[in-house]
Amino acid sequence: MKVMVAGGGSVGVAIATDLTSKGYDVTVMEQDPSIIEKLSHQSNLTLFLGDACEVASLQGAGVGTAEVVVAATGDDEDNLVISLLAKQEFAVPRVVARVNNSKNQWLFNESWGVDVSVSTPQQLTALVEEAVSVGSLVRLLEFERATANLLEVTLAASSPAIDTSLGELSMPPDSTIVAIIRDGRLQHPDDEVVLHEGDEVLVLVSADDEEEIQRLFVAP
Repeated sequence: MKVMVAGGGSVGVAIATDLTSKGYDVTVMEQDPSIIEKLSHQSNLTLFLGDACEVASLQGAGVGTAEVVVAATGDDEDNLVISLLAKQEFAVPRVVARVNNSKNQWLFNESWGVDVSVSTPQQLTALVEEAVSVGSLVRLLEFERATANLLEVTLAASSPAIDTSLGELSMPPDSTIVAIIRDGRLQHPDDEVVLHEGDEVLVLVSADDEEEIQRLFVAP
């Protein structure tokens, strides 16, 4: 998957570094040459010098081939412009935008090209992965005091859970399925529900049981 991150600040770099370590093709776009120079010492990052608020720069960075654009600058106005251009000019399938000032949250919607707006690097990373995460576990939320995580997995055709009812799954004792989303609609997770390809399964799981959830829902 190709991802373009607009903004070479701490948030943008944190997202890009995390996604790169997981095997994604990530480009960081930054307009400040001094920041590009500083980041150039991180050999794992692909960098592009340019203003993400300009169509020509976005085109030069290859945003037209990106599956996800992350508008992660420290300026909400810039993030809105980047999102709008990515969606309207380049038809990027998934646009995730950072909200710096909560008072501006209401602006970050589809009319500005924003598919999802969030405020923390961890949420941004999770939502980028969710865009093409079929067959992979995505950690949506961590409950530090409870040592538990909320995971999401979109079932691939090869998932061992396909055609299995929830009652037949050998779930770890400290884990539970909290929701199933099928064709955009919420399904109540009772024991009779049979899992299908494409189902999005949300699981609340203890940190120690994530590998077992991986085994149940993800093909080896």
